[in-house]
Amino acid sequence: MKQRFPVRAFALFLALFALSAGPAGAQLATVSSPSGPVVAGPYLVVDAATGETLLQRDAGAAWYPASLTKLMTLYLVFEDLKAGRLTLATPVPFSQHAASASPSKLGIGVGGSITVEQAIQSLVARSANDAAVALGEKVSGSEAAFAQRMTQTAKRLGMTATEFRNANGWPDPGQVTTARDLAILTLALMRDVGEYYPYFQTREFMLGKQRIGPGVKFVEMYAPYADGLKTGFICSSGFNIVGSAVRDGRRLIAIAFGFRRADLRDEFLVRLFDQAFALKTAGSRPKIWQVPNEAGHPTTVLSQGECGLIRYDMPGDAAWLGTYGDWRTARNAYDVGQAELGSFGARLGKEYILPVTVNKATRQAAIIADLEPGAAQKLCAQYRAKKLFCEVKKPQDFVAPFSGFWR
Repeated sequence: MKQRFPVRAFALFLALFALSAGPAGAQLATVSSPSGPVVAGPYLVVDAATGETLLQRDAGAAWYPASLTKLMTLYLVFEDLKAGRLTLATPVPFSQHAASASPSKLGIGVGGSITVEQAIQSLVARSANDAAVALGEKVSGSEAAFAQRMTQTAKRLGMTATEFRNANGWPDPGQVTTARDLAILTLALMRDVGEYYPYFQTREFMLGKQRIGPGVKFVEMYAPYADGLKTGFICSSGFNIVGSAVRDGRRLIAIAFGFRRADLRDEFLVRLFDQAFALKTAGSRPKIWQVPNEAGHPTTVLSQGECGLIRYDMPGDAAWLGTYGDWRTARNAYDVGQAELGSFGARLGKEYILPVTVNKATRQAAIIADLEPGAAQKLCAQYRAKKLFCEVKKPQDFVAPFSGFWR
């Protein structure tokens, strides 16, 4: 069994981390997540209808956009579709430059082509770097010219701290943005070219005999509320995300930067949306365009030396503690389960409060996920001894719309 890290020692480590990071690392701080304290970068939540900034930290701080760059690539493609300069069936050829892009990629050979629609889908479902370059070349003749149009469009939209150097987000010290600016771009995607927004819901598609996917994991985790958009990662920026969700007829968009693992980023965004949807502000908070951008340089989250050692989550078994009529009751059941885990010295798990929809009715499943070997079985055995409900679930059981968690 893994030894638990003392809370006081962890707090000391975080304090030393912040001090040692110096001015360049001041944008990294601890945030509350279902797994406990997590070091992350800036974040932001905006009401899509009003532009009101609901939650934010360092929203104007400079950051490397990574594959979130592709949101601007898609905005320009959608603009040209709307103007009739492109059609969904227009061929997109792959030059030597496009075909040589580093993964993630489709792997189309030099001289090969796909349609504009397939390229759009590949940017969402696989974040295909080669397809992004090919689209840029198709639209502007060269990737460099396309990057100039990207930057010019950013300035026109009011993204005052954003510069683009390429179409796919590949590392470039001159390619920077902020959470504030990406929120403005996301609002523009919904406002200006909203008829193409459903492409951000792409989970997978067939390209010939090749299945391209699996899309944005957060959309599945926060079903049925989440409906898109995009993730991004390079070593220097860490794991980043722009997400959108609709709940009770209200749409919010959220941006979160600088996580060291993809799963921690996704579950933090779920928590962030839950907090933001619960806020009652009466429109009293600043609009996103009133939030100032800041001077400075982006933080480096993962050095090249340690980046190759970072791996995605390795999920363990989960304990399902019942399904309830509202989120608060489900969260209370989760808290009780975590306390029970702590009583026998197990490492605490991750919070999965999953919305389960059956016959148009939605309930909230209380789940403690990613437990160390044997912990879910032991917890459920203790629950059953008290005649309480508890079932062990495997990682592969978590598939939207989560009907297997209805009771």
